[in-house]
Amino acid sequence: MVLGRHLVLCIITYMLFSWQQAGLFHSGLRLLASDKELLVKLRRKTGYSFVNCKKALEKFNNDAKQAETWLHQQAQKEGWNKASKLQGRKTAEGLVGLLQEGNTAVMVEVNCETDFVARNVKFQQLVQQAALCTLRHCRSQEQHQASYSKGLIPGEEILQMKTDDVTIKDVLALTIGKLGENMLMRRAAWVMVSSDLFIGTYMHGALQPDLPSLTNMSYGKYGSLVVCRKADTDSTSNITELGRRLGQHVVGMNPLTVGSLEDESTGDAETRMLAQPFLLEPSLTVGQYLHPHGVQVLDFVRFECGEETHTP
Repeated sequence: MVLGRHLVLCIITYMLFSWQQAGLFHSGLRLLASDKELLVKLRRKTGYSFVNCKKALEKFNNDAKQAETWLHQQAQKEGWNKASKLQGRKTAEGLVGLLQEGNTAVMVEVNCETDFVARNVKFQQLVQQAALCTLRHCRSQEQHQASYSKGLIPGEEILQMKTDDVTIKDVLALTIGKLGENMLMRRAAWVMVSSDLFIGTYMHGALQPDLPSLTNMSYGKYGSLVVCRKADTDSTSNITELGRRLGQHVVGMNPLTVGSLEDESTGDAETRMLAQPFLLEPSLTVGQYLHPHGVQVLDFVRFECGEETHTP
């Protein structure tokens, strides 16, 4: 019995030696190493699991391009399947994304189930892509003679916008498929102003994103855009800081209208912005605070993540 085992081992050793001498053993190793390298590259490029990447490469005989296309198609299909299964689950968390570029600023709200997912890089990428699409949409609008224009966009309309050759609807499906939570493209708003106006912006509860983000984009739970007519004497830095303070007031005090300088404050229940006690100097109303600066507030937009709203 022992002799038989020894004989089998000798035969196996001889065969391996023969393959090595013939170059077959090493070429097999090289092939395996090459396959592994291709698998790793596909995994890094797509972000899908090793199992799915291996399956895709085997399906298309190591054609990386076809494998990648198939992976995206499958992920989209599975994402929509998962989306339909998760539909109806409460999405009270998420992020507000604020993007400002020159005389244009946009805000988007995207909801998910948990704050844990809201902090995930893939969810933040979804918010960023929705904001970029909203910015392009805003700039494509016909401009009128008015000194500023403003728009509110419902989630269903955002889903039809395209980033490269893919709709936001598809990006949403892929993100749902990868993160396994129900998500909702809630709404967006945009503002574009003429050269004699400026947009004050503020983000409350801002988080440090996990992705290489746009330098002019921020993420948080509350955001605001405030349209103001600037005084000629104010410097750019003064205007930026003043706009940030006004945005902070809008987030903190939640006014419903701008009102006018002639309005008399009705106290803590006041909902007209200019008549409200200024958040950072409560002894003054917003109107009184702005008067020496020569700045006028014309309009504002406020987003609170997860709030009940009748915004179209």
